[in-house]
Amino acid sequence: MMDNRVPPLARLGCQPGLPAAILVGGEGSLRKSCPKMAPRRLSYLFVSKWCLGLAAVLLVSSAVRKWFLSPPLPVTLALTDGTFTFYFNWSGYEAHFPHLQLYQCQEVIARDDVCQGSSGAPLLLLTIKSHPVSGGMRATLRRTWAQPAEVGGFRLQPLFLMGSTFNQKHLELVAQESRVFGDILMWDFVESHHNLSLKERCFLRWAHGHCQQAAFIFKGEEDVFVNPAALTKFLRQTPNASHCIHGYIHFHPAVKRIGRDAIPLSFFPLAHYPHFASEKGFLVPGAALPALYQASLGLPTFPLCGAYWGFLALAAQLPHQHSGDFRTWEKTQDHLTTYQRSLVVHGVPRERIEEVWQELRGSGQ
Repeated sequence: MMDNRVPPLARLGCQPGLPAAILVGGEGSLRKSCPKMAPRRLSYLFVSKWCLGLAAVLLVSSAVRKWFLSPPLPVTLALTDGTFTFYFNWSGYEAHFPHLQLYQCQEVIARDDVCQGSSGAPLLLLTIKSHPVSGGMRATLRRTWAQPAEVGGFRLQPLFLMGSTFNQKHLELVAQESRVFGDILMWDFVESHHNLSLKERCFLRWAHGHCQQAAFIFKGEEDVFVNPAALTKFLRQTPNASHCIHGYIHFHPAVKRIGRDAIPLSFFPLAHYPHFASEKGFLVPGAALPALYQASLGLPTFPLCGAYWGFLALAAQLPHQHSGDFRTWEKTQDHLTTYQRSLVVHGVPRERIEEVWQELRGSGQ
Protein backbone atom coordinates (compact mmCIF):
# COMPACT_ATOMS: atom_id res chain seq x y z
CA MET A 1 0.00 0.00 0.00
CA MET A 2 1.26 3.49 -0.83
CA ASP A 3 2.44 5.64 2.06
CA ASN A 4 0.01 8.58 2.26
CA ARG A 5 2.59 10.67 4.09
CA VAL A 6 4.62 11.09 0.89
CA PRO A 7 3.52 14.12 -1.21
CA PRO A 8 2.02 13.29 -4.68
CA LEU A 9 4.74 15.11 -6.66
CA ALA A 10 7.40 13.23 -4.71
CA ARG A 11 5.92 9.98 -5.98
CA LEU A 12 6.35 11.30 -9.54
CA GLY A 13 10.06 11.95 -9.05
CA CYS A 14 10.07 15.44 -7.52
CA GLN A 15 12.26 14.52 -4.55
CA PRO A 16 12.63 16.64 -1.42
CA GLY A 17 15.69 18.77 -1.02
CA LEU A 18 16.65 18.95 -4.74
CA PRO A 19 17.95 22.17 -6.30
CA ALA A 20 16.09 23.54 -9.40
CA ALA A 21 18.86 22.52 -11.80
CA ILE A 22 18.43 18.89 -10.83
CA LEU A 23 14.64 18.93 -11.18
CA VAL A 24 14.90 19.20 -14.96
CA GLY A 25 17.57 16.50 -15.25
CA GLY A 26 17.28 12.80 -16.00
CA GLU A 27 16.36 10.01 -13.63
CA GLY A 28 19.98 9.05 -13.04
CA SER A 29 20.92 12.51 -11.85
CA LEU A 30 17.96 12.45 -9.50
CA ARG A 31 19.24 9.31 -7.80
CA LYS A 32 22.79 10.63 -7.49
CA SER A 33 21.66 13.96 -6.04
CA CYS A 34 19.01 12.78 -3.64
CA PRO A 35 20.09 13.20 -0.01
CA LYS A 36 19.96 10.08 2.13
CA MET A 37 18.86 11.81 5.30
CA ALA A 38 15.44 10.99 6.67
CA PRO A 39 12.71 13.33 5.35
CA ARG A 40 10.82 15.57 7.70
CA ARG A 41 7.18 16.54 7.50
CA LEU A 42 7.92 20.28 7.12
CA SER A 43 10.36 19.54 4.30
CA TYR A 44 7.66 17.59 2.46
CA LEU A 45 5.24 20.51 2.77
CA PHE A 46 7.77 23.07 1.58
CA VAL A 47 8.97 21.01 -1.39
CA SER A 48 5.42 20.12 -2.42
CA LYS A 49 4.51 23.81 -2.71
CA TRP A 50 7.77 24.53 -4.50
CA CYS A 51 7.22 21.71 -7.02
CA LEU A 52 3.61 22.73 -7.61
CA GLY A 53 4.72 26.31 -8.30
CA LEU A 54 7.40 25.15 -10.73
CA ALA A 55 4.94 22.91 -12.54
CA ALA A 56 2.47 25.79 -12.86
CA VAL A 57 5.16 28.07 -14.32
CA LEU A 58 6.16 25.43 -16.87
CA LEU A 59 2.55 24.81 -17.89
CA VAL A 60 1.80 28.52 -18.31
CA SER A 61 5.01 29.04 -20.28
CA SER A 62 4.12 26.17 -22.60
CA ALA A 63 0.61 27.52 -23.14
CA VAL A 64 1.88 31.03 -23.93
CA ARG A 65 4.35 29.71 -26.49
CA LYS A 66 1.70 27.51 -28.08
CA TRP A 67 -1.18 29.96 -28.29
CA PHE A 68 0.27 33.48 -28.31
CA LEU A 69 3.58 33.28 -30.17
CA SER A 70 3.62 33.05 -33.97
CA PRO A 71 5.28 29.91 -35.29
CA PRO A 72 8.78 30.58 -36.62
CA LEU A 73 9.30 30.74 -40.38
CA PRO A 74 11.09 27.76 -41.90
CA VAL A 75 14.85 28.12 -41.79
CA THR A 76 15.19 26.83 -45.35
CA LEU A 77 12.75 26.64 -48.25
CA ALA A 78 13.32 24.92 -51.57
CA LEU A 79 11.81 25.32 -55.05
CA THR A 80 12.66 23.25 -58.10
CA ASP A 81 11.85 23.77 -61.77
CA GLY A 82 13.09 20.36 -62.86
CA THR A 83 16.53 21.66 -63.82
CA PHE A 84 17.66 23.60 -60.76
CA THR A 85 16.69 23.55 -57.11
CA PHE A 86 16.69 26.93 -55.39
CA TYR A 87 17.14 27.15 -51.62
CA PHE A 88 16.02 30.09 -49.50
CA ASN A 89 17.65 30.53 -46.12
CA TRP A 90 15.72 33.13 -44.16
CA SER A 91 18.65 34.02 -41.93
CA GLY A 92 20.79 34.80 -44.99
CA TYR A 93 18.15 37.13 -46.43
CA GLU A 94 17.65 38.83 -43.07
CA ALA A 95 21.41 39.31 -42.72
CA HIS A 96 22.08 40.68 -46.23
CA PHE A 97 18.82 42.53 -47.01
CA PRO A 98 16.90 42.96 -43.73
CA HIS A 99 14.78 45.91 -44.87
CA LEU A 100 13.42 43.92 -47.82
CA GLN A 101 12.13 41.24 -45.44
CA LEU A 102 10.81 43.49 -42.67
CA TYR A 103 9.05 46.24 -44.65
CA GLN A 104 5.27 46.32 -44.03
CA CYS A 105 3.96 48.11 -47.19
CA GLN A 106 2.78 51.39 -45.68
CA GLU A 107 0.92 53.44 -48.29
CA VAL A 108 1.51 57.18 -48.57
CA ILE A 109 -1.02 57.59 -51.39
CA ALA A 110 -3.72 54.92 -51.35
CA ARG A 111 -5.80 54.03 -54.37
CA ASP A 112 -8.43 51.51 -53.33
CA ASP A 113 -11.08 52.16 -56.00
CA VAL A 114 -9.05 52.31 -59.19
CA CYS A 115 -10.19 48.87 -60.39
CA GLN A 116 -13.87 49.59 -59.90
CA GLY A 117 -15.94 50.59 -62.90
CA SER A 118 -19.38 50.30 -64.45
CA SER A 119 -18.13 48.89 -67.74
CA GLY A 120 -18.76 45.21 -68.32
CA ALA A 121 -15.53 44.86 -70.30
CA PRO A 122 -12.73 42.82 -68.70
CA LEU A 123 -10.15 44.98 -66.92
CA LEU A 124 -6.59 45.26 -68.18
CA LEU A 125 -4.69 47.09 -65.44
CA LEU A 126 -1.65 48.95 -66.78
CA THR A 127 0.81 49.21 -63.89
CA ILE A 128 3.85 51.38 -64.53
CA LYS A 129 6.81 51.53 -62.16
CA SER A 130 7.62 55.21 -61.84
CA HIS A 131 9.76 57.55 -59.73
CA PRO A 132 8.61 60.71 -57.94
CA VAL A 133 11.00 62.84 -60.02
CA SER A 134 9.51 61.60 -63.33
CA GLY A 135 6.50 63.89 -63.51
CA GLY A 136 7.26 64.87 -67.10
CA MET A 137 7.40 61.26 -68.27
CA ARG A 138 4.11 60.46 -66.53
CA ALA A 139 2.50 63.42 -68.26
CA THR A 140 3.70 62.08 -71.62
CA LEU A 141 2.36 58.60 -70.90
CA ARG A 142 -1.02 60.01 -69.83
CA ARG A 143 -1.29 61.83 -73.16
CA THR A 144 -0.47 58.66 -75.07
CA TRP A 145 -0.93 55.00 -74.13
CA ALA A 146 -1.41 55.24 -70.32
CA GLN A 147 -4.92 56.68 -70.20
CA PRO A 148 -8.27 55.17 -69.23
CA ALA A 149 -9.97 53.79 -72.34
CA GLU A 150 -11.81 50.85 -73.84
CA VAL A 151 -9.68 49.16 -76.48
CA GLY A 152 -10.22 45.85 -78.24
CA GLY A 153 -12.90 44.70 -75.84
CA PHE A 154 -10.89 45.51 -72.68
CA ARG A 155 -11.18 48.34 -70.20
CA LEU A 156 -7.71 49.85 -69.75
CA GLN A 157 -6.83 51.52 -66.45
CA PRO A 158 -3.35 52.95 -65.79
CA LEU A 159 -1.76 52.93 -62.33
CA PHE A 160 1.66 54.40 -61.52
CA LEU A 161 3.56 52.58 -58.76
CA MET A 162 6.21 54.44 -56.83
CA GLY A 163 8.18 54.69 -53.63
CA SER A 164 9.02 57.86 -51.76
CA THR A 165 11.84 60.40 -51.90
CA PHE A 166 13.55 62.78 -49.50
CA ASN A 167 12.80 65.68 -51.87
CA GLN A 168 9.78 67.43 -50.36
CA LYS A 169 9.07 69.41 -53.53
CA HIS A 170 8.70 66.25 -55.60
CA LEU A 171 6.44 64.72 -52.96
CA GLU A 172 4.15 67.75 -53.13
CA LEU A 173 4.02 67.55 -56.93
CA VAL A 174 3.16 63.84 -56.78
CA ALA A 175 0.37 64.54 -54.29
CA GLN A 176 -1.02 67.19 -56.63
CA GLU A 177 -0.85 64.75 -59.57
CA SER A 178 -2.72 62.18 -57.56
CA ARG A 179 -5.52 64.60 -56.73
CA VAL A 180 -5.94 65.50 -60.41
CA PHE A 181 -5.58 62.10 -62.09
CA GLY A 182 -6.23 59.53 -59.35
CA ASP A 183 -3.78 57.05 -60.89
CA ILE A 184 -0.90 56.91 -58.37
CA LEU A 185 -0.19 54.29 -55.72
CA MET A 186 2.73 55.24 -53.45
CA TRP A 187 4.48 53.60 -50.49
CA ASP A 188 6.80 55.13 -47.92
CA PHE A 189 9.97 53.16 -48.77
CA VAL A 190 12.64 55.20 -50.55
CA GLU A 191 13.16 54.54 -54.25
CA SER A 192 16.27 52.47 -54.99
CA HIS A 193 17.35 49.64 -57.26
CA HIS A 194 16.87 46.88 -54.69
CA ASN A 195 13.63 48.41 -53.44
CA LEU A 196 12.01 47.71 -56.80
CA SER A 197 11.33 44.25 -55.37
CA LEU A 198 9.42 45.91 -52.54
CA LYS A 199 7.31 47.64 -55.16
CA GLU A 200 6.39 44.24 -56.60
CA ARG A 201 5.67 42.63 -53.23
CA CYS A 202 3.57 45.57 -52.08
CA PHE A 203 1.69 45.68 -55.38
CA LEU A 204 0.68 42.02 -54.97
CA ARG A 205 -0.56 42.80 -51.47
CA TRP A 206 -2.58 45.76 -52.78
CA ALA A 207 -3.97 43.84 -55.77
CA HIS A 208 -5.01 40.96 -53.53
CA GLY A 209 -7.08 43.38 -51.47
CA HIS A 210 -8.37 45.77 -54.12
CA CYS A 211 -8.11 44.40 -57.66
CA GLN A 212 -8.91 40.72 -57.87
CA GLN A 213 -11.42 41.52 -60.63
CA ALA A 214 -8.62 42.35 -63.11
CA ALA A 215 -8.54 39.98 -66.08
CA PHE A 216 -4.89 40.82 -66.82
CA ILE A 217 -2.19 43.05 -65.36
CA PHE A 218 0.45 44.68 -67.49
CA LYS A 219 3.68 45.18 -65.54
CA GLY A 220 6.00 47.72 -67.09
CA GLU A 221 8.44 50.56 -66.61
CA GLU A 222 7.99 54.20 -67.49
CA ASP A 223 10.51 54.26 -70.36
CA VAL A 224 8.54 51.95 -72.68
CA PHE A 225 6.03 52.44 -75.45
CA VAL A 226 2.96 50.21 -75.28
CA ASN A 227 0.62 49.58 -78.20
CA PRO A 228 -2.79 49.05 -76.54
CA ALA A 229 -4.48 47.83 -79.74
CA ALA A 230 -1.80 45.20 -80.34
CA LEU A 231 -1.76 44.23 -76.67
CA THR A 232 -5.49 43.56 -76.47
CA LYS A 233 -5.45 41.75 -79.84
CA PHE A 234 -2.70 39.50 -78.48
CA LEU A 235 -4.83 38.64 -75.45
CA ARG A 236 -7.90 37.89 -77.56
CA GLN A 237 -6.07 35.68 -80.04
CA THR A 238 -3.70 33.78 -77.72
CA PRO A 239 -5.13 30.40 -76.66
CA ASN A 240 -5.26 29.96 -72.88
CA ALA A 241 -3.77 33.42 -72.38
CA SER A 242 -4.84 33.40 -68.72
CA HIS A 243 -2.65 30.36 -67.96
CA CYS A 244 0.77 32.00 -68.39
CA ILE A 245 2.98 35.00 -67.85
CA HIS A 246 3.63 36.52 -71.28
CA GLY A 247 6.69 38.55 -72.19
CA TYR A 248 10.26 38.43 -73.38
CA ILE A 249 11.37 35.46 -71.29
CA HIS A 250 14.90 35.02 -70.01
CA PHE A 251 15.43 31.27 -69.71
CA HIS A 252 17.64 30.43 -66.71
CA PRO A 253 19.63 33.67 -67.01
CA ALA A 254 23.10 33.73 -65.48
CA VAL A 255 23.65 35.33 -62.09
CA LYS A 256 25.82 38.45 -62.37
CA ARG A 257 28.65 38.93 -59.89
CA ILE A 258 29.66 42.44 -60.98
CA GLY A 259 27.72 45.56 -61.90
CA ARG A 260 24.42 46.97 -60.72
CA ASP A 261 22.72 43.56 -60.62
CA ALA A 262 25.61 41.85 -58.82
CA ILE A 263 24.66 39.22 -56.23
CA PRO A 264 27.32 37.91 -53.81
CA LEU A 265 28.29 34.26 -54.18
CA SER A 266 28.00 33.84 -50.42
CA PHE A 267 24.37 34.96 -50.59
CA PHE A 268 23.24 33.11 -53.74
CA PRO A 269 25.73 30.41 -54.75
CA LEU A 270 23.85 29.10 -57.80
CA ALA A 271 24.95 30.20 -61.27
CA HIS A 272 21.44 30.64 -62.72
CA TYR A 273 18.04 32.06 -61.87
CA PRO A 274 14.70 30.50 -62.76
CA HIS A 275 12.96 31.69 -65.92
CA PHE A 276 11.53 35.19 -65.67
CA ALA A 277 10.05 37.83 -67.96
CA SER A 278 11.93 41.02 -68.71
CA GLU A 279 10.65 43.49 -66.15
CA LYS A 280 10.48 46.22 -68.83
CA GLY A 281 7.04 44.93 -69.80
CA PHE A 282 5.08 41.69 -69.38
CA LEU A 283 1.54 40.41 -68.83
CA VAL A 284 0.23 38.57 -65.77
CA PRO A 285 -3.18 36.84 -65.68
CA GLY A 286 -5.47 38.17 -62.99
CA ALA A 287 -6.52 34.63 -62.11
CA ALA A 288 -2.98 34.02 -60.84
CA LEU A 289 -3.02 36.91 -58.34
CA PRO A 290 -4.10 34.82 -55.31
CA ALA A 291 -1.35 32.25 -55.87
CA LEU A 292 1.27 34.94 -56.50
CA TYR A 293 0.24 36.81 -53.37
CA GLN A 294 0.47 33.65 -51.27
CA ALA A 295 3.91 33.00 -52.76
CA SER A 296 5.01 36.50 -51.72
CA LEU A 297 4.04 35.68 -48.13
CA GLY A 298 6.03 32.47 -48.08
CA LEU A 299 9.20 33.54 -49.89
CA PRO A 300 11.84 36.05 -48.81
CA THR A 301 12.09 39.16 -50.97
CA PHE A 302 14.91 38.78 -53.48
CA PRO A 303 16.82 42.03 -54.14
CA LEU A 304 16.38 41.96 -57.96
CA CYS A 305 12.80 42.37 -59.13
CA GLY A 306 13.09 40.28 -62.30
CA ALA A 307 14.50 37.27 -60.47
CA TYR A 308 12.01 37.87 -57.65
CA TRP A 309 9.16 37.52 -60.15
CA GLY A 310 10.77 34.31 -61.39
CA PHE A 311 10.75 32.83 -57.89
CA LEU A 312 7.16 33.97 -57.30
CA ALA A 313 5.98 32.41 -60.56
CA LEU A 314 7.80 29.18 -59.74
CA ALA A 315 6.20 29.01 -56.30
CA ALA A 316 2.77 29.77 -57.81
CA GLN A 317 3.34 27.13 -60.52
CA LEU A 318 2.70 29.76 -63.18
CA PRO A 319 4.47 29.01 -66.49
CA HIS A 320 5.98 31.52 -68.91
CA GLN A 321 5.27 32.03 -72.60
CA HIS A 322 7.85 33.84 -74.70
CA SER A 323 6.90 36.34 -77.39
CA GLY A 324 9.32 38.37 -79.47
CA ASP A 325 6.69 41.09 -79.83
CA PHE A 326 7.64 42.24 -76.33
CA ARG A 327 10.65 44.18 -77.57
CA THR A 328 12.16 44.85 -74.19
CA TRP A 329 15.66 43.51 -74.67
CA GLU A 330 17.21 43.81 -78.10
CA LYS A 331 17.74 47.08 -79.95
CA THR A 332 14.66 47.84 -82.06
CA GLN A 333 14.49 49.62 -85.40
CA ASP A 334 12.67 52.93 -85.11
CA HIS A 335 10.11 52.33 -87.86
CA LEU A 336 6.34 52.78 -87.73
CA THR A 337 5.84 49.15 -88.80
CA THR A 338 7.85 48.05 -85.75
CA TYR A 339 5.52 49.89 -83.39
CA GLN A 340 2.43 48.66 -85.24
CA ARG A 341 3.25 44.98 -84.72
CA SER A 342 4.95 45.29 -81.33
CA LEU A 343 3.24 45.00 -77.96
CA VAL A 344 5.95 46.78 -75.97
CA VAL A 345 9.06 48.65 -77.09
CA HIS A 346 11.68 49.59 -74.53
CA GLY A 347 14.02 52.56 -74.61
CA VAL A 348 11.86 54.99 -76.59
CA PRO A 349 12.74 58.62 -75.75
CA ARG A 350 10.00 60.72 -74.22
CA GLU A 351 9.61 62.99 -77.25
CA ARG A 352 9.51 60.00 -79.60
CA ILE A 353 6.71 58.35 -77.58
CA GLU A 354 4.36 61.21 -78.47
CA GLU A 355 5.43 61.14 -82.13
CA VAL A 356 4.85 57.40 -82.41
CA TRP A 357 1.45 57.72 -80.76
CA GLN A 358 0.34 60.31 -83.30
CA GLU A 359 1.71 58.21 -86.16
CA LEU A 360 -0.20 55.14 -84.97
CA ARG A 361 -3.42 57.11 -84.65
CA GLY A 362 -2.88 58.53 -88.12
CA SER A 363 -2.44 55.01 -89.50
CA GLY A 364 -5.79 53.98 -88.06
CA GLN A 365 -4.49 51.82 -85.22
